[in-house]
Amino acid sequence: MPGPDREHPSETVARACARWGEADVVRRCAGLIDGVADPEFVSALSTHTEAWKAKPVNHYWFRVWGARSLLYAWDDSAERAVVAGLDDEHWRVREMCAKVAALRLIGASADPAAQLVADEVPRVRAAALRVLGAVGEGEHAPTVLDALDDEESAVRAAAQRALRDLERRLDRDLGDVAP
Repeated sequence: MPGPDREHPSETVARACARWGEADVVRRCAGLIDGVADPEFVSALSTHTEAWKAKPVNHYWFRVWGARSLLYAWDDSAERAVVAGLDDEHWRVREMCAKVAALRLIGASADPAAQLVADEVPRVRAAALRVLGAVGEGEHAPTVLDALDDEESAVRAAAQRALRDLERRLDRDLGDVAP
């Protein structure tokens, strides 16, 4: 949740859509994920100071904000950037792109998400499993089943939900699929 003096991201995105239109906001969000510099748009999404935004160590946040904004504004033109973001060098970008992929039911994200189930960051692994639950196919079941034994309880819980969702969507029992 945002702090008491910060807007919720949905409000920030709604304001940006009112200013530029949803299609342009989505295009600019995809651009941020791709690493396109867009200082005006970054300023619209963030209340951080210009000095903070100027530090290269913080620049990955622009990609995170671009992805996060796609939770609230969308069209399919952003799919490619979201899928590409699943391979970002920073874990927060990978996690947020996985959240978007699951929400927006991006089928092309299933195979990259299956690779992320082995990510070093538990939050990325859990988000990747949500993608598989949302858009995965039977061939992803062994990956989900393996994650039932993950060292992190949150990842195990995500694997259980993903398996349940996969079985419901595919209308079949996947518990006996050999890894």
